[in-house]
Amino acid sequence: MILPTTSVGSFPKPEYLTRARTRYARREITRDQLEALERQATEEWIRFQEEIGIDILVDGEMYRGDMCTYFAENMRGFRVSGLVRAYGNRFYKKPVAVARVEYETPITVEWFKFARARTARPVKGMITGPYTMMDWSFNEHYPSRRAFALDLARALHDECLALQEAGAPYIQIDEPALSTKVDELPLAIELTGIVTDGLRARTIMHICYGAFEKVYPAMLDIPVDQLDLEMANSHFDLLDLFRTKPFTKEIGLGVIDVHTHEVEPQDRIEEWLRRTLQVIPKERVYVDPDCGLKTRTVEEAQAKLRVMVDAVRAVRREIGG
Repeated sequence: MILPTTSVGSFPKPEYLTRARTRYARREITRDQLEALERQATEEWIRFQEEIGIDILVDGEMYRGDMCTYFAENMRGFRVSGLVRAYGNRFYKKPVAVARVEYETPITVEWFKFARARTARPVKGMITGPYTMMDWSFNEHYPSRRAFALDLARALHDECLALQEAGAPYIQIDEPALSTKVDELPLAIELTGIVTDGLRARTIMHICYGAFEKVYPAMLDIPVDQLDLEMANSHFDLLDLFRTKPFTKEIGLGVIDVHTHEVEPQDRIEEWLRRTLQVIPKERVYVDPDCGLKTRTVEEAQAKLRVMVDAVRAVRREIGG
């Protein structure tokens, strides 16, 4: 499979699900009623990905709110605080470590199974990584950031094993916080080694919007098969960095800017793909958006994914893939 297409993970929730989540928070509907709508939205996104020809599917995370809070709510040792500002006018309920963090039961596995049962195509398992979980939580229990993060890594390793046992051929570890704390790259490498230890599934780390020039080529030491990077938002400037020392891993190539309403012109994406193939062998290039698409409208996200797939098909024809 040349230039396989995929997504980073999250898709926008349809309006009926957004309303239902609000009603559930007000205790106007039951958990079962909400989950039925989450399953409906998941099926709709699976069908859409199949319709346009995405190669490696995601479940769209219809059942998740904030990426850290969702995992904290399903682990022992956390409580969840009130709303804090993430950025702009976006808020989330910040996790608080109040005791030793431990894995209790599979967190995402049933949703992975639900999605996989509705397609013959590969489906990616996705977790929030231990570094981001640690960095985006309050710590009222551990003596240090490292001690907190090590327990998170051990717990999330168990989740990865459960996803692998459920049949996940790819497991993605989301670490957006890492790009803002480049001095802690050695800690992130240590944590990732714990999370991925012994996994047979192909492993991916998603990092976005960072000062990569400060940690390259050291970031290639992160023990995963693929680094998934935003490229569109920075206009593919990272390719100049990769020319200084070869990018030796698979790359998840972000070709869609998730922070703009604009639907990228197909010829722009095609040109970015051609430029990338001059630097990284085609066998190691996967194509996806810069980050999760949940901040876009459903219509915007679908239009962006369609043009991404069309651009990849055009370049495949050029290179005989």
